Amino acid sequence: MKATQLYKQLENDFITPGMSDDWAQYMDSIADFLCDNFKNRSMGIVCDFATEINKVYTAVFPSTRVMKIILDDGIQDAMLFVHHPSIWDIRKAPEVFQQMDRIFLQQFKDKRISIFNLHVPLDNFGEYSTSVTLAKALGIKPENAFAPYYGAMAGVFGKTTCATVQGLKIKLQEIFNHGVSLYNYGDNEIKDTTVAVIAGGGNDVDMLEEISKAGVNTFVTGIAVKNEHSSKAHAHAEKRGINILGGTHYSTEKWLLTRICAPIQVRAVSPCNDIER
Repeated sequence: MKATQLYKQLENDFITPGMSDDWAQYMDSIADFLCDNFKNRSMGIVCDFATEINKVYTAVFPSTRVMKIILDDGIQDAMLFVHHPSIWDIRKAPEVFQQMDRIFLQQFKDKRISIFNLHVPLDNFGEYSTSVTLAKALGIKPENAFAPYYGAMAGVFGKTTCATVQGLKIKLQEIFNHGVSLYNYGDNEIKDTTVAVIAGGGNDVDMLEEISKAGVNTFVTGIAVKNEHSSKAHAHAEKRGINILGGTHYSTEKWLLTRICAPIQVRAVSPCNDIER
């Protein structure tokens, strides 16, 4: 498939007027590899290295491990489709952004492997939303969107069959196949069987206040680690009696990549050491 045709189709399907993002401001160390269009709006084609695309890989983050797996496949004329164009790690706050490896980027260029990013467009409420696909994976029926975010709506309220926070925690651990963190700031019973879901990052006071005003006491998110970066959000959740379940950035956002790639032959690869929750 012509690379420009694929880029255009993805743009038409997911990017709508009013959306914005700011990744490029953190990516000066690899700016010489970035497209001018990406430098201006931080979404879409990040590195335009291919004219034909015969294979697509997907990843939540373009980690060194992810890039090495692709290079080890020995392929050319391909594309890496990522949710984030940088590695985002709250454990390294305040320097939470780490950039793609320059040596691997040069090899991607040599092998004609482009990199395409959709962050805000895939966080937006809809069939392929990070939060909607996570909710469905948990058996939560999505109902209403919330949490304005760069021209998108990043969160979803939905109904769960779990009666308690402990029961929902067990369900998360079953689908993630690893432990999750529970900050039990509210009643153990899930109020009105309604859960707020924001995949990825959820350490935001405004979003927590919106959850509180909706009368919801249980919040499922990715990053819930308690540190200096997130202390205000945790204090607010505790004050409002909102339970927080954190399942890691990667584990909560991988579901959209599975969903978006279901109709085509792809290979999804995961980063390593994504253990904050």
